[in-house]
Amino acid sequence: MDCGQAFSCLKGFLCRQLLFIIWLSSFQAAASMQPLLDKSHVSYTSELANPPITGLFDPIEISPAVIPPIPYPDESLPPLYPTFPTTYEPNLTGRCPVNFSALSSIMVKTASDCSQPLAAFVGNVICCPQLGSLLHIFQGYYNSNSDSLVLQTAVANDCFSDIISILASKGANSTIPMLCSVKPSNLTGGSCPVKDISSFEKMVNTSKLLEACSAVDQLKECCRPVCQPEIMKAALLISGTQMTVNENKNIVGQPMQIDTMNDCKEVVYSYLSRKLPEDDANNAFRILSSCKVNKVCPLEFKQPLEVIKACRNIAAPSPSCCSTLNTYIAGIQKQMLITNKQAIICAMEFGSMLRKGGVMTNIYELCDVDLKDFSIQRCLLRSLPTDVILDNSTGFYGFMCDLTDNIAAPWPSSSSMSSLTLCAPEAEMSVPKLPSSERQKSTGCHSQALELSLPIFSFLVFITLLYY
Repeated sequence: MDCGQAFSCLKGFLCRQLLFIIWLSSFQAAASMQPLLDKSHVSYTSELANPPITGLFDPIEISPAVIPPIPYPDESLPPLYPTFPTTYEPNLTGRCPVNFSALSSIMVKTASDCSQPLAAFVGNVICCPQLGSLLHIFQGYYNSNSDSLVLQTAVANDCFSDIISILASKGANSTIPMLCSVKPSNLTGGSCPVKDISSFEKMVNTSKLLEACSAVDQLKECCRPVCQPEIMKAALLISGTQMTVNENKNIVGQPMQIDTMNDCKEVVYSYLSRKLPEDDANNAFRILSSCKVNKVCPLEFKQPLEVIKACRNIAAPSPSCCSTLNTYIAGIQKQMLITNKQAIICAMEFGSMLRKGGVMTNIYELCDVDLKDFSIQRCLLRSLPTDVILDNSTGFYGFMCDLTDNIAAPWPSSSSMSSLTLCAPEAEMSVPKLPSSERQKSTGCHSQALELSLPIFSFLVFITLLYY
Protein backbone atom coordinates (compact mmCIF):
# COMPACT_ATOMS: atom_id res chain seq x y z
CA MET A 1 0.00 0.00 0.00
CA ASP A 2 1.56 3.31 -1.06
CA CYS A 3 1.33 6.66 0.68
CA GLY A 4 -1.68 7.83 -1.27
CA GLN A 5 -3.63 4.71 -0.34
CA ALA A 6 -2.64 4.72 3.30
CA PHE A 7 -3.15 8.43 4.04
CA SER A 8 -4.25 10.70 1.22
CA CYS A 9 -3.22 13.73 3.24
CA LEU A 10 0.43 12.65 3.46
CA LYS A 11 2.44 14.05 0.57
CA GLY A 12 5.99 14.19 1.91
CA PHE A 13 5.06 16.27 4.96
CA LEU A 14 3.45 15.50 8.31
CA CYS A 15 -0.33 15.31 7.96
CA ARG A 16 -1.82 18.51 9.33
CA GLN A 17 -4.88 16.89 10.79
CA LEU A 18 -5.58 13.50 12.30
CA LEU A 19 -9.00 11.98 12.75
CA PHE A 20 -9.02 10.14 16.06
CA ILE A 21 -11.42 7.25 15.86
CA ILE A 22 -12.98 6.00 19.04
CA TRP A 23 -14.92 2.81 18.72
CA LEU A 24 -17.87 2.45 21.06
CA SER A 25 -19.02 -1.13 20.56
CA SER A 26 -21.63 -3.41 22.09
CA PHE A 27 -23.05 -1.02 24.63
CA GLN A 28 -25.58 -3.52 25.92
CA ALA A 29 -23.23 -6.36 26.83
CA ALA A 30 -20.61 -4.93 29.20
CA ALA A 31 -20.54 -3.42 32.67
CA SER A 32 -21.56 0.17 33.20
CA MET A 33 -18.75 2.68 32.71
CA GLN A 34 -20.30 5.84 34.13
CA PRO A 35 -22.36 6.01 37.32
CA LEU A 36 -25.62 7.88 36.96
CA LEU A 37 -26.28 11.04 38.88
CA ASP A 38 -27.27 10.52 42.47
CA LYS A 39 -31.01 11.03 42.17
CA SER A 40 -31.42 11.53 45.89
CA HIS A 41 -29.26 14.62 45.69
CA VAL A 42 -30.17 15.99 42.25
CA SER A 43 -33.92 16.43 42.22
CA TYR A 44 -34.23 17.50 38.61
CA THR A 45 -33.00 14.12 37.31
CA SER A 46 -35.66 12.17 39.14
CA GLU A 47 -37.61 11.73 35.92
CA LEU A 48 -34.69 10.48 33.85
CA ALA A 49 -35.16 7.14 32.16
CA ASN A 50 -32.88 4.35 33.26
CA PRO A 51 -30.63 3.79 30.26
CA PRO A 52 -29.53 0.32 29.30
CA ILE A 53 -26.37 -1.10 30.80
CA THR A 54 -23.38 0.26 28.93
CA GLY A 55 -19.88 -0.98 28.33
CA LEU A 56 -16.86 -1.02 26.06
CA PHE A 57 -15.21 -3.92 24.25
CA ASP A 58 -11.59 -4.01 23.28
CA PRO A 59 -11.08 -2.80 19.71
CA ILE A 60 -10.36 -5.52 17.16
CA GLU A 61 -8.90 -3.29 14.45
CA ILE A 62 -7.77 0.28 13.96
CA SER A 63 -9.26 1.21 10.62
CA PRO A 64 -12.98 0.90 9.76
CA ALA A 65 -11.86 -0.43 6.34
CA VAL A 66 -10.72 -3.72 7.87
CA ILE A 67 -13.98 -4.48 9.67
CA PRO A 68 -15.38 -7.66 8.06
CA PRO A 69 -18.86 -7.61 6.55
CA ILE A 70 -21.72 -8.88 8.66
CA PRO A 71 -22.42 -12.40 7.38
CA TYR A 72 -26.04 -12.58 8.52
CA PRO A 73 -27.49 -9.07 8.83
CA ASP A 74 -30.86 -10.32 10.09
CA GLU A 75 -29.36 -12.03 13.13
CA SER A 76 -28.15 -10.41 16.35
CA LEU A 77 -24.58 -9.15 16.16
CA PRO A 78 -21.75 -10.87 18.04
CA PRO A 79 -19.64 -8.68 20.35
CA LEU A 80 -16.80 -8.42 17.85
CA TYR A 81 -18.87 -6.37 15.44
CA PRO A 82 -19.06 -2.63 16.16
CA THR A 83 -22.59 -1.44 16.83
CA PHE A 84 -24.28 1.92 17.09
CA PRO A 85 -24.68 3.52 20.50
CA THR A 86 -27.82 2.10 22.05
CA THR A 87 -30.85 4.32 21.68
CA TYR A 88 -34.20 3.91 23.36
CA GLU A 89 -37.44 5.75 23.94
CA PRO A 90 -36.97 8.35 26.70
CA ASN A 91 -39.24 8.45 29.71
CA LEU A 92 -40.56 12.02 29.60
CA THR A 93 -42.42 13.85 32.32
CA GLY A 94 -45.34 14.79 30.08
CA ARG A 95 -45.37 18.22 31.68
CA CYS A 96 -43.16 20.10 29.20
CA PRO A 97 -45.44 21.43 26.41
CA VAL A 98 -42.85 21.38 23.64
CA ASN A 99 -42.67 19.59 20.30
CA PHE A 100 -39.15 18.23 20.72
CA SER A 101 -39.14 16.86 17.18
CA ALA A 102 -38.80 20.44 15.96
CA LEU A 103 -35.45 20.56 17.76
CA SER A 104 -34.31 17.11 16.64
CA SER A 105 -31.33 18.37 14.63
CA ILE A 106 -29.66 20.23 17.46
CA MET A 107 -30.63 17.50 19.95
CA VAL A 108 -28.84 14.89 17.83
CA LYS A 109 -25.78 17.15 17.48
CA THR A 110 -25.66 17.70 21.25
CA ALA A 111 -26.08 14.00 22.02
CA SER A 112 -23.21 13.22 19.65
CA ASP A 113 -20.97 15.92 21.17
CA CYS A 114 -21.71 14.57 24.67
CA SER A 115 -21.63 10.88 23.82
CA GLN A 116 -20.39 8.14 26.10
CA PRO A 117 -17.64 7.81 27.05
CA LEU A 118 -16.25 10.92 25.37
CA ALA A 119 -18.11 13.58 27.35
CA ALA A 120 -15.65 13.66 30.24
CA PHE A 121 -12.71 14.12 27.87
CA VAL A 122 -14.21 16.74 25.52
CA GLY A 123 -16.58 18.37 28.00
CA ASN A 124 -14.70 21.64 28.32
CA VAL A 125 -14.34 22.40 24.62
CA ILE A 126 -17.07 20.43 22.81
CA CYS A 127 -19.82 18.94 24.99
CA CYS A 128 -20.54 21.72 27.46
CA PRO A 129 -20.46 24.57 24.89
CA GLN A 130 -22.91 22.64 22.70
CA LEU A 131 -25.16 21.78 25.65
CA GLY A 132 -25.19 25.44 26.67
CA SER A 133 -26.15 26.44 23.14
CA LEU A 134 -28.98 23.88 23.12
CA LEU A 135 -30.41 25.31 26.35
CA HIS A 136 -30.30 28.86 24.94
CA ILE A 137 -32.06 27.76 21.77
CA PHE A 138 -34.64 25.70 23.68
CA GLN A 139 -35.40 28.68 25.92
CA GLY A 140 -36.11 30.87 22.90
CA TYR A 141 -38.10 28.16 21.12
CA TYR A 142 -40.28 27.40 24.15
CA ASN A 143 -41.50 30.98 24.36
CA SER A 144 -41.76 31.59 20.61
CA ASN A 145 -45.53 32.15 20.81
CA SER A 146 -45.56 34.28 23.95
CA ASP A 147 -44.14 37.54 25.24
CA SER A 148 -41.96 35.76 27.81
CA LEU A 149 -38.25 35.08 27.37
CA VAL A 150 -37.93 32.60 30.26
CA LEU A 151 -39.60 29.52 31.73
CA GLN A 152 -41.40 29.36 35.05
CA THR A 153 -39.56 27.33 37.68
CA ALA A 154 -41.88 24.31 37.73
CA VAL A 155 -41.94 24.02 33.94
CA ALA A 156 -38.18 24.59 33.77
CA ASN A 157 -37.61 21.58 36.05
CA ASP A 158 -39.77 19.33 33.87
CA CYS A 159 -38.36 20.57 30.56
CA PHE A 160 -34.78 20.31 31.77
CA SER A 161 -35.42 16.74 32.88
CA ASP A 162 -36.95 15.92 29.49
CA ILE A 163 -34.01 17.46 27.61
CA ILE A 164 -31.48 15.38 29.52
CA SER A 165 -33.63 12.25 29.14
CA ILE A 166 -33.84 12.71 25.38
CA LEU A 167 -30.11 13.32 25.07
CA ALA A 168 -29.35 10.22 27.16
CA SER A 169 -31.73 8.16 25.00
CA LYS A 170 -29.70 9.22 21.96
CA GLY A 171 -26.41 8.07 23.44
CA ALA A 172 -25.33 11.11 25.49
CA ASN A 173 -23.66 10.72 28.86
CA SER A 174 -26.40 11.07 31.49
CA THR A 175 -24.04 12.89 33.89
CA ILE A 176 -23.69 15.97 31.68
CA PRO A 177 -25.67 18.27 34.04
CA MET A 178 -22.99 17.70 36.68
CA LEU A 179 -20.15 17.72 34.15
CA CYS A 180 -21.24 21.05 32.63
CA SER A 181 -22.66 22.63 35.81
CA VAL A 182 -26.07 23.32 34.25
CA LYS A 183 -29.40 23.18 36.02
CA PRO A 184 -33.07 24.05 35.45
CA SER A 185 -32.60 27.58 36.78
CA ASN A 186 -30.56 28.34 33.66
CA LEU A 187 -33.91 28.47 31.84
CA THR A 188 -35.70 30.80 34.27
CA GLY A 189 -33.79 34.07 33.98
CA GLY A 190 -32.96 33.89 37.70
CA SER A 191 -32.70 37.32 39.31
CA CYS A 192 -32.81 39.31 36.08
CA PRO A 193 -35.59 41.93 36.44
CA VAL A 194 -36.53 41.91 32.74
CA LYS A 195 -37.97 38.68 31.38
CA ASP A 196 -40.38 39.66 28.61
CA ILE A 197 -39.89 40.84 25.04
CA SER A 198 -41.88 44.05 25.36
CA SER A 199 -39.76 45.42 28.20
CA PHE A 200 -36.58 44.08 26.60
CA GLU A 201 -37.17 45.83 23.29
CA LYS A 202 -38.00 49.11 25.01
CA MET A 203 -34.66 49.14 26.82
CA VAL A 204 -32.27 47.57 24.31
CA ASN A 205 -31.20 48.64 20.82
CA THR A 206 -32.27 45.27 19.40
CA SER A 207 -31.44 46.11 15.78
CA LYS A 208 -27.82 46.74 16.75
CA LEU A 209 -27.74 43.59 18.88
CA LEU A 210 -29.09 41.40 16.07
CA GLU A 211 -26.79 42.96 13.50
CA ALA A 212 -23.75 42.25 15.68
CA CYS A 213 -24.70 38.65 16.49
CA SER A 214 -26.46 37.37 13.37
CA ALA A 215 -23.21 36.41 11.61
CA VAL A 216 -20.39 36.08 14.14
CA ASP A 217 -16.92 35.91 12.58
CA GLN A 218 -15.16 32.96 14.17
CA LEU A 219 -11.72 34.30 13.21
CA LYS A 220 -12.19 37.78 14.69
CA GLU A 221 -14.78 37.63 17.46
CA CYS A 222 -12.43 36.45 20.21
CA CYS A 223 -9.82 39.16 19.62
CA ARG A 224 -11.90 41.89 17.99
CA PRO A 225 -15.31 41.24 19.53
CA VAL A 226 -18.44 42.59 17.88
CA CYS A 227 -21.24 40.43 19.28
CA GLN A 228 -19.93 40.11 22.85
CA PRO A 229 -19.97 43.86 23.65
CA GLU A 230 -23.56 44.15 22.44
CA ILE A 231 -24.64 41.20 24.61
CA MET A 232 -22.86 42.75 27.57
CA LYS A 233 -24.44 46.14 26.92
CA ALA A 234 -27.92 44.64 26.66
CA ALA A 235 -27.44 42.61 29.84
CA LEU A 236 -26.24 45.68 31.72
CA LEU A 237 -29.24 47.69 30.58
CA ILE A 238 -31.86 45.15 31.63
CA SER A 239 -30.05 44.25 34.86
CA GLY A 240 -30.46 47.78 36.19
CA THR A 241 -27.11 47.50 37.99
CA GLN A 242 -24.15 49.84 37.86
CA MET A 243 -20.99 47.90 37.15
CA THR A 244 -17.70 48.57 35.45
CA VAL A 245 -15.45 46.66 33.08
CA ASN A 246 -11.80 46.28 34.12
CA GLU A 247 -8.73 46.40 31.89
CA ASN A 248 -9.14 42.70 31.05
CA LYS A 249 -12.71 43.37 29.87
CA ASN A 250 -14.18 41.43 32.78
CA ILE A 251 -17.20 42.60 34.73
CA VAL A 252 -16.36 44.08 38.14
CA GLY A 253 -19.02 44.29 40.86
CA GLN A 254 -20.53 42.73 43.96
CA PRO A 255 -21.24 38.97 43.81
CA MET A 256 -24.99 39.55 43.80
CA GLN A 257 -24.66 42.05 40.96
CA ILE A 258 -22.55 39.63 38.94
CA ASP A 259 -25.14 36.87 39.45
CA THR A 260 -27.86 39.19 38.19
CA MET A 261 -25.69 40.15 35.26
CA ASN A 262 -25.16 36.51 34.32
CA ASP A 263 -28.89 35.81 34.61
CA CYS A 264 -29.61 38.76 32.32
CA LYS A 265 -27.11 37.44 29.77
CA GLU A 266 -29.21 34.27 29.67
CA VAL A 267 -32.24 36.45 28.85
CA VAL A 268 -30.28 38.12 26.05
CA TYR A 269 -29.34 34.71 24.66
CA SER A 270 -33.01 33.71 24.76
CA TYR A 271 -33.93 36.82 22.77
CA LEU A 272 -31.26 36.06 20.16
CA SER A 273 -32.57 32.49 19.91
CA ARG A 274 -36.06 33.86 19.23
CA LYS A 275 -34.86 36.13 16.44
CA LEU A 276 -32.10 34.15 14.72
CA PRO A 277 -32.38 30.94 12.68
CA GLU A 278 -31.40 27.89 14.72
CA ASP A 279 -28.14 27.25 12.85
CA ASP A 280 -27.07 30.90 13.07
CA ALA A 281 -27.86 31.02 16.79
CA ASN A 282 -25.99 27.78 17.46
CA ASN A 283 -22.99 28.99 15.46
CA ALA A 284 -22.92 32.28 17.37
CA PHE A 285 -23.22 30.65 20.78
CA ARG A 286 -20.50 28.10 20.00
CA ILE A 287 -18.09 30.81 18.85
CA LEU A 288 -18.78 32.89 21.97
CA SER A 289 -18.13 29.81 24.11
CA SER A 290 -14.84 29.12 22.32
CA CYS A 291 -13.72 32.66 23.09
CA LYS A 292 -14.42 32.02 26.76
CA VAL A 293 -12.87 28.57 27.15
CA ASN A 294 -9.72 29.52 25.26
CA LYS A 295 -8.90 32.24 27.78
CA VAL A 296 -8.05 29.82 30.58
CA CYS A 297 -6.27 26.54 31.15
CA PRO A 298 -8.80 23.87 32.25
CA LEU A 299 -6.14 21.51 33.63
CA GLU A 300 -5.52 21.08 37.34
CA PHE A 301 -1.89 21.30 38.43
CA LYS A 302 -0.74 19.75 41.68
CA GLN A 303 2.25 21.37 43.32
CA PRO A 304 5.25 20.16 41.26
CA LEU A 305 7.53 19.73 44.26
CA GLU A 306 9.42 16.76 42.81
CA VAL A 307 10.01 18.60 39.51
CA ILE A 308 11.24 21.69 41.32
CA LYS A 309 13.58 19.60 43.45
CA ALA A 310 15.05 17.76 40.44
CA CYS A 311 15.29 20.76 38.10
CA ARG A 312 16.01 23.80 40.26
CA ASN A 313 19.74 24.16 39.65
CA ILE A 314 20.30 22.64 36.23
CA ALA A 315 21.61 24.45 33.15
CA ALA A 316 22.00 21.50 30.76
CA PRO A 317 19.86 18.46 29.93
CA SER A 318 19.53 16.28 33.01
CA PRO A 319 18.14 12.72 32.91
CA SER A 320 16.84 13.06 36.45
CA CYS A 321 15.10 16.38 35.78
CA CYS A 322 13.60 15.29 32.46
CA SER A 323 12.39 11.98 33.85
CA THR A 324 10.66 13.72 36.74
CA LEU A 325 9.18 16.36 34.43
CA ASN A 326 7.93 13.75 31.96
CA THR A 327 6.32 11.75 34.76
CA TYR A 328 4.50 14.85 36.02
CA ILE A 329 3.31 15.85 32.55
CA ALA A 330 2.17 12.28 31.86
CA GLY A 331 -0.19 12.66 34.81
CA ILE A 332 -1.51 15.98 33.50
CA GLN A 333 -1.99 14.49 30.06
CA LYS A 334 -4.62 12.05 31.30
CA GLN A 335 -7.09 14.74 32.34
CA MET A 336 -8.77 15.85 29.11
CA LEU A 337 -8.42 16.96 25.52
CA ILE A 338 -7.64 20.64 25.21
CA THR A 339 -7.26 23.15 22.37
CA ASN A 340 -4.02 24.52 20.98
CA LYS A 341 -4.67 27.90 22.62
CA GLN A 342 -5.43 26.30 25.96
CA ALA A 343 -2.18 24.34 25.68
CA ILE A 344 -0.22 27.59 25.34
CA ILE A 345 -1.85 28.97 28.48
CA CYS A 346 -1.38 25.69 30.36
CA ALA A 347 2.30 25.53 29.43
CA MET A 348 2.81 29.11 30.59
CA GLU A 349 0.86 28.53 33.79
CA PHE A 350 2.84 25.42 34.69
CA GLY A 351 6.09 27.15 33.76
CA SER A 352 5.17 30.04 36.06
CA MET A 353 4.66 27.58 38.91
CA LEU A 354 8.11 26.15 38.27
CA ARG A 355 9.69 29.61 38.13
CA LYS A 356 8.08 30.52 41.43
CA GLY A 357 9.68 27.38 42.87
CA GLY A 358 13.12 28.46 41.67
CA VAL A 359 13.41 26.69 38.28
CA MET A 360 14.80 29.48 36.07
CA THR A 361 16.11 27.39 33.17
CA ASN A 362 13.78 26.62 30.26
CA ILE A 363 13.37 22.93 31.04
CA TYR A 364 10.73 22.59 28.31
CA GLU A 365 13.51 23.12 25.80
CA LEU A 366 16.01 20.96 27.65
CA CYS A 367 13.55 18.08 27.97
CA ASP A 368 11.84 18.43 24.56
CA VAL A 369 8.36 19.33 25.84
CA ASP A 370 5.81 20.22 23.15
CA LEU A 371 2.40 21.87 23.42
CA LYS A 372 0.82 18.54 22.49
CA ASP A 373 2.26 16.98 25.64
CA PHE A 374 -0.43 18.75 27.70
CA SER A 375 -3.38 16.96 26.05
CA ILE A 376 -4.54 13.33 26.05
CA GLN A 377 -2.47 11.24 23.64
CA ARG A 378 -0.84 14.47 22.44
CA CYS A 379 -4.01 15.40 20.54
CA LEU A 380 -4.71 19.14 20.46
CA LEU A 381 -8.13 20.27 19.31
CA ARG A 382 -8.47 23.40 17.22
CA SER A 383 -9.37 26.57 19.08
CA LEU A 384 -12.34 27.11 16.75
CA PRO A 385 -15.64 25.33 17.53
CA THR A 386 -15.66 21.67 16.59
CA ASP A 387 -18.04 18.74 16.97
CA VAL A 388 -17.82 15.02 17.58
CA ILE A 389 -18.81 13.17 14.42
CA LEU A 390 -20.64 9.86 14.30
CA ASP A 391 -20.01 7.82 11.17
CA ASN A 392 -23.37 6.11 10.64
CA SER A 393 -21.84 3.49 8.36
CA THR A 394 -19.39 2.20 10.97
CA GLY A 395 -20.66 3.36 14.37
CA PHE A 396 -17.36 5.16 15.02
CA TYR A 397 -17.08 8.51 16.78
CA GLY A 398 -14.35 10.85 15.59
CA PHE A 399 -12.99 14.38 15.84
CA MET A 400 -10.16 16.32 14.30
CA CYS A 401 -6.84 16.89 16.03
CA ASP A 402 -4.68 19.85 15.09
CA LEU A 403 -1.20 18.52 14.31
CA THR A 404 0.09 21.52 12.39
CA ASP A 405 3.56 21.36 13.94
CA ASN A 406 5.45 20.00 16.90
CA ILE A 407 5.39 23.42 18.51
CA ALA A 408 7.69 23.77 21.49
CA ALA A 409 5.94 24.61 24.73
CA PRO A 410 6.56 28.30 25.56
CA TRP A 411 8.55 29.04 28.70
CA PRO A 412 7.39 32.13 30.67
CA SER A 413 9.77 35.07 30.98
CA SER A 414 8.64 35.60 34.58
CA SER A 415 6.53 33.93 37.24
CA SER A 416 3.60 36.22 36.39
CA MET A 417 0.83 35.35 33.91
CA SER A 418 -0.56 38.88 33.60
CA SER A 419 1.23 39.71 30.37
CA LEU A 420 0.02 36.65 28.41
CA THR A 421 -2.12 37.43 25.35
CA LEU A 422 -2.99 35.37 22.30
CA CYS A 423 -4.43 38.27 20.31
CA ALA A 424 -1.54 39.56 18.23
CA PRO A 425 -2.45 42.52 15.94
CA GLU A 426 -2.27 40.49 12.76
CA ALA A 427 -2.62 36.89 13.93
CA GLU A 428 -6.27 37.29 15.00
CA MET A 429 -7.55 33.83 15.95
CA SER A 430 -4.54 31.84 14.80
CA VAL A 431 -2.09 30.29 17.21
CA PRO A 432 1.17 32.25 17.55
CA LYS A 433 3.89 30.95 15.26
CA LEU A 434 6.15 29.50 17.88
CA PRO A 435 9.36 27.75 16.78
CA SER A 436 8.79 24.25 15.49
CA SER A 437 10.57 21.38 17.13
CA GLU A 438 13.60 20.23 15.18
CA ARG A 439 13.81 16.80 16.71
CA GLN A 440 11.01 15.14 14.73
CA LYS A 441 11.81 15.67 11.09
CA SER A 442 10.09 13.78 8.32
CA THR A 443 12.06 10.75 7.21
CA GLY A 444 9.68 9.38 4.62
CA CYS A 445 6.14 8.24 4.13
CA HIS A 446 6.46 5.03 6.10
CA SER A 447 7.58 6.74 9.29
CA GLN A 448 4.87 9.39 8.93
CA ALA A 449 2.13 6.80 8.57
CA LEU A 450 3.41 5.02 11.66
CA GLU A 451 3.41 8.25 13.64
CA LEU A 452 -0.21 8.88 12.73
CA SER A 453 -1.54 5.37 13.23
CA LEU A 454 -0.03 4.65 16.64
CA PRO A 455 -1.92 7.39 18.53
CA ILE A 456 -5.23 6.02 17.18
CA PHE A 457 -4.51 2.61 18.65
CA SER A 458 -3.08 3.90 21.91
CA PHE A 459 -6.04 6.22 22.47
CA LEU A 460 -8.42 3.29 22.00
CA VAL A 461 -6.42 1.27 24.50
CA PHE A 462 -6.30 4.25 26.88
CA ILE A 463 -10.08 4.65 26.85
CA THR A 464 -10.56 0.90 27.31
CA LEU A 465 -8.19 0.62 30.27
CA LEU A 466 -9.57 3.72 31.92
CA TYR A 467 -13.00 2.20 32.32
CA TYR A 468 -12.03 -1.36 33.24
